[in-house]
Amino acid sequence: MSLHTAALSREPAALAHAGIVAFPPGTATMAERDVLDTTLAMRHAGIRRLRIGWELQGAQDAPVIVVQGGISAHRHVAAGARFAEPGWWDAQCGEGRAIDTRHHRVLAIDWIGADGSLDACIDPADQADAIAAVLDHLGIVRVTAFIGASYGAMVGLQFAARHGARLGRLIAISGAHRSHPQVTALRVIQRRIVALGRSEGGVREALALARSLAVIGYRSDVEFEQRFAAAPAVGPDATRFVVEDYFDAIGPKFVARFSPTAYLRLSESIDLQNLDPASIRVATDIVAVREDRIVPESDLYALAEGIRGSTRLHRISSLYGHDAFLKEEAQIAAILTAALCRSVAA
Repeated sequence: MSLHTAALSREPAALAHAGIVAFPPGTATMAERDVLDTTLAMRHAGIRRLRIGWELQGAQDAPVIVVQGGISAHRHVAAGARFAEPGWWDAQCGEGRAIDTRHHRVLAIDWIGADGSLDACIDPADQADAIAAVLDHLGIVRVTAFIGASYGAMVGLQFAARHGARLGRLIAISGAHRSHPQVTALRVIQRRIVALGRSEGGVREALALARSLAVIGYRSDVEFEQRFAAAPAVGPDATRFVVEDYFDAIGPKFVARFSPTAYLRLSESIDLQNLDPASIRVATDIVAVREDRIVPESDLYALAEGIRGSTRLHRISSLYGHDAFLKEEAQIAAILTAALCRSVAA
């Protein structure tokens, strides 16, 4: 393992792998999305029939990169000519970005369970196997890199352990081989809030409350100090704190796009992560955020020490804590670009 700060460079990919789907005639790029109906032997839930939504976009015949984010991320990573709606990671993926779709094809899936149709234990290993099933379906033998952030990093670690022969490099941002017990405890409370809301007929309000509790851990204490330190509005019968406006804004947005079942099962899935770092033998870049309350640096140090392949640990600082992968565009882009260049050179 080495501590390393990635240097910014932009070296295009030079290797191509099999796996081509339909693309618009007369263009150098392609974009396709579909649903795979398949049977998956799940780690805890047995054999299940599943539908896996996927999207593949980028340069025709280029190397493939798998990109996965947090539990609320989805298959549409970045906007493109064919699917122009904003993606969840437009800051890092697209033409001229760190994950440059002029030189790579980007594959992502909708998490199994994200539509709320699967009310069963979902292990991060199941998500890794679902990605492998989509790769098989598309005829893609090997991917140049797997870039995962948050829950996506946990799944990337599982993919590296279970399907390492198909992977050139893993880039894991703010995701570890386990959930820290104290953070698991916080998620257990969040899930119990949702369960209580179900039993009492207020599940939407409960889900918004659980999300608000989760977001406290995603950001740093410094950010909360800067944004919400103003004095509360105190009346004769009630007091309202500044942070309540924030919670009232983010809660309904989350409820509008996430079902209670999906939240319960994917939150639980994070806490089911249990992986021996020594089972990973591929080249790995790990990104730790000093202010991250969800994934402590100590866990990522232990992960980096245990991996059997070549490993680099990148340490960054961010006001945004766990959400740094979404907010720290320049720092994350520098690490991604350098890591992908090493993938080409390997």
